Amino acid sequence: MGENMKQESGIKTCNQMEYLRRLIQETDYLERMKELETLEQDRKFCRHGLQHVLDVARLAWIKVLEEQQPVEKEQLYLTALLHDMGRIAEYRQGIPHHEAGIIMARNYLQQIGYPQEKCELIFEAIQEHRNKEKLNKDFISIIKQADNQSRNCFFCEAGKECKWSEERKNYTIVS
Repeated sequence: MGENMKQESGIKTCNQMEYLRRLIQETDYLERMKELETLEQDRKFCRHGLQHVLDVARLAWIKVLEEQQPVEKEQLYLTALLHDMGRIAEYRQGIPHHEAGIIMARNYLQQIGYPQEKCELIFEAIQEHRNKEKLNKDFISIIKQADNQSRNCFFCEAGKECKWSEERKNYTIVS
């Protein structure tokens, strides 16, 4: 195992999470995240800014630890931090956010020098995080479940107007 890697109960983690550090230091990433928050500032439903993507990352990582899944922490965090970036193009150009998100993720991952062989899983998770049929792949399922669990539907003032089905809404704190 590389110098920056360690093994924790069968789960690989990166000590420094160098690529994650690079992403959150990318001025363009931070500006786009602020842009997304501005675009959604009047949205009465769930928002998709920095707090949301961090919630998704942390909830997903908790699930990985609880289930002792063989998932790389940095890859999971990068996926969570990039999974809704395409919403900017959805608002501005009408492109579905999961499609635009792959293009944005590809650019950011290239900018930070993330290994190409690890990118495909991130792209697939971004593409499929809204697909109800793709719950068979552990990584995608973890991201999708964390995305849904990050919603506090039990506390939402717009709950009656929300288009989510009652089955999909999150009325719990712990899964």
